[in-house]
Amino acid sequence: MRLKKVFDILISTISIIIFLPIMLFISIFVMIFMPGPILFIQKRVGKGGEEFRLLKFRTMLVKPKESNDGFDAGDVSRVTSLGSILRKTKLDEIPQLFNVIKGDMSIVGPRPEVKKWTEVYPEKWKIVLTVKPGITDNASIHFRNEEEILASASNPEETYKNDILPVKLDYYINYVNNHSFWGDIAIIFKTLKQIIIK
Repeated sequence: MRLKKVFDILISTISIIIFLPIMLFISIFVMIFMPGPILFIQKRVGKGGEEFRLLKFRTMLVKPKESNDGFDAGDVSRVTSLGSILRKTKLDEIPQLFNVIKGDMSIVGPRPEVKKWTEVYPEKWKIVLTVKPGITDNASIHFRNEEEILASASNPEETYKNDILPVKLDYYINYVNNHSFWGDIAIIFKTLKQIIIK
């Protein structure tokens, strides 16, 4: 969809310009209060099953010998005070605008997963991966408290696999089958409303 691509590039470029001072301040604070890399870079699966490197501001203390493909479901023990603020305001997601500029992602679309989870329910993922992943979508809005759900679960991985991921995939497939330009605009506004209210 050409309109979607133009929209993605336009909004990402404008957003990067607007958020540039904020990104600079966040980078400085991360360097001062959270020694280690400024960005958290993790391999995710994109359109057609192609892996790419997703960018976020780092919100957790560095874990020695941490695998980029690790899944710390519900583990917030290493999240710093600054990281908690970044997560709550979704400012940690800003670097993904560069993923959009690069063409790995869209502003709106199914959230990209690590390879491990795209191997669960493969028939559904086959449908989902026909479109570019996005920074936000209806599943992200529905599961805005996902961290709390997983943190309180007795077995976070099983909870994610059996209770959360299937619902997310239903949202993703619905998006694949019914997405539109104005639908994307609606999702963006719902996301902004969620951030402001939260």
